[in-house]
Amino acid sequence: MLKIDMFSTATKIKGQGVGSAYTELVRMLTEKFPQQFEIEINKYNRTDLSHYHTIDPMFYLSTFSKKRGRKIGYVHFLPETLDESLTIPGPFRKLFYKYVIAFYKRMDEIVVVNPTFIPKLENYGIKRDKITYIPNFVSKNEFHSVNNVEKKNLRKQYHFDEQKFTVICTGQVQTRKGVLDFAKLARQNPDFQFIWVGGFSFGAMTAGYEELKQLVNHPPVNLVFPGIVDRNKLVDYYDMADVFLLPSFNELFPMSVLEAFSCGLPVVLRNLDLYKKIIGGYYISADDETQMNSDLKKLASSPDLIQKFVKKSQEASTYYSENHLAKIWYKFYTEQAEIGRVKGQINVKKK
Repeated sequence: MLKIDMFSTATKIKGQGVGSAYTELVRMLTEKFPQQFEIEINKYNRTDLSHYHTIDPMFYLSTFSKKRGRKIGYVHFLPETLDESLTIPGPFRKLFYKYVIAFYKRMDEIVVVNPTFIPKLENYGIKRDKITYIPNFVSKNEFHSVNNVEKKNLRKQYHFDEQKFTVICTGQVQTRKGVLDFAKLARQNPDFQFIWVGGFSFGAMTAGYEELKQLVNHPPVNLVFPGIVDRNKLVDYYDMADVFLLPSFNELFPMSVLEAFSCGLPVVLRNLDLYKKIIGGYYISADDETQMNSDLKKLASSPDLIQKFVKKSQEASTYYSENHLAKIWYKFYTEQAEIGRVKGQINVKKK
């Protein structure tokens, strides 16, 4: 049995995708490979593979121990991607960014959730042959579609209009996520209802906090901010909606899009290069808020168009399902263990 120690504090901060991705991976491995993998969480015992999901200082120090086996780093962000999400005081920013890269360089292998990170990591001095791209995934058991009767019942339960065309987005309330455009679209479409599920996971450190706080406290009458919702209730919000719209200007690999696919929602996204590489053909692409507005109106008036992109989402959810990604992760971990044995990083004797 292969022993894997997961190092993570991602679930301490609610409402962020890193925590969701970590939770999904650990659950999937535990359920699907109970005889093949022994999973420990934040233990410092001798192990075959150490998989680092967050970059805590104590985790960094642990990389110098010979007990760590082969070290795998999960890269969910780069220094430049943090600029649009968090406000970090100048004197600390450069030091923190150096630490981030130093942490990644301590790894024997890097896993990226975003293929556009690969050349950027190379620019930081990390060799291409040490980087593997593995996308995120979600559970169909957790995120699933419902019929129209159940949809109306959910709207009634959560006090939303049962008849109105409903647009949803989930994610942290951040300027880069396009929250301001989402609010503008709500104002332009008073006959629709808009829901943004998520909040300020990093509080006042959030970039644009003051302006966004004003919006959350005083939204348009047809826009609701329920705040951060427990993950086991999140599916209800997807299932209340008619369409998922993420107007983000810059993304990593949003779990929210995969969750929307899994729930069979038509998906509208801003035209970003990342999306073309990983989910091209499965969603409606819009260059700006004006085009998003036009797309929403078309969807609201065309059941056939809705059904076309429901099918697209179902296709995407099959590819990004846990069954498909389980095979990829199993192959990755077993190959890394073999490399570790050859290099003498872990016990040569198979367990």
